[in-house]
Amino acid sequence: MKKDNKKVIYWLLTGCVLIFTMVIVGGITRLTHSGLSISNYKLISGTIPPLNELEWHDAFELYKQYPEYQKLNKHFDLQDFKDIYFWEWLHRVLGRFIGLVFLIPFIYFLIRKQLTKPTIKKTIILLCLGSFQGFLGWYMVKSGLVDNPDVSHYRLAAHLTTAFITFAYTFWVALDLIFSDKKVTNITFRNLVRFGLLILLLQIIYGAFVAGLDAGFIHNHWPLMNESQFMHNTVYIEQTPIYKNFIEGKSGVQFVHRILAYIVVLTILIIWRKGRKLKLNKHQKNGINLLLIMVGVQFLLGVLTLLLHVPVWLGVAHQVGAFVLLSIMTFTLHRFSK
Repeated sequence: MKKDNKKVIYWLLTGCVLIFTMVIVGGITRLTHSGLSISNYKLISGTIPPLNELEWHDAFELYKQYPEYQKLNKHFDLQDFKDIYFWEWLHRVLGRFIGLVFLIPFIYFLIRKQLTKPTIKKTIILLCLGSFQGFLGWYMVKSGLVDNPDVSHYRLAAHLTTAFITFAYTFWVALDLIFSDKKVTNITFRNLVRFGLLILLLQIIYGAFVAGLDAGFIHNHWPLMNESQFMHNTVYIEQTPIYKNFIEGKSGVQFVHRILAYIVVLTILIIWRKGRKLKLNKHQKNGINLLLIMVGVQFLLGVLTLLLHVPVWLGVAHQVGAFVLLSIMTFTLHRFSK
């Protein structure tokens, strides 16, 4: 049988869809404050949720031992606990399922010799990224079980960004198999798209900072951060030294996220305008046109999320928009690469 065949491509694209789903569920988990509902980690037995009232009682009693219940959720009854438990359980089970979807077909294709050596190497990298992602999830939750009933925004950013990178790389490997005619049409333009990808990843990191610090619940105005002020008291100075306000302060982090949004939009506008002047094939044209459309949609979602004080559905839609934008950027870069 031919190596790197359609089955391999479908396998990789299925992985992309599952990671996409995982990010959506993760976003809901974060926005519903469900992420600390399961305080222990059991790789095998943890896939089965409590099945009777006694097991639910034991799980709830365990939750009561940690800061989130003691400092924030003492008003919770068992039904409240069940509601937040569901999203964290689903998130973890989906993560385990994705691991199996990547590992079992990989072993099958390896035994059947349906993978080329380059694809084997790339797939091993994917498996390592997936394992690292699982570790980061545990490491993130651990940070919210000590004193502060919230996870570290740095660890949240690492967990979310790794998920985005894992998706982008999986998609890239699939594109390598779908398109075998890669060639550089314009090195300068390719480097511009690379820059756009880097800026977008930085924006995704700051989006995770905003989520981790709940920074979207302040400065709920646009285009100004405050209702009638532009520069005066735009950013609240919450910490010293000053630079910490832009990596740990709610106001400063939101400010950077806003500025990066404008930079992302401007960069994609430049990509689109310069790209129109080049001799492009169908896929390249589609890539830059979709980039322009999606960055407009994503910018609008970001503004609405702020103005409406981060409703769950809109927060998730904004995160999904970032995912779609990264997908299009990855596709576009692939079509301008070797």
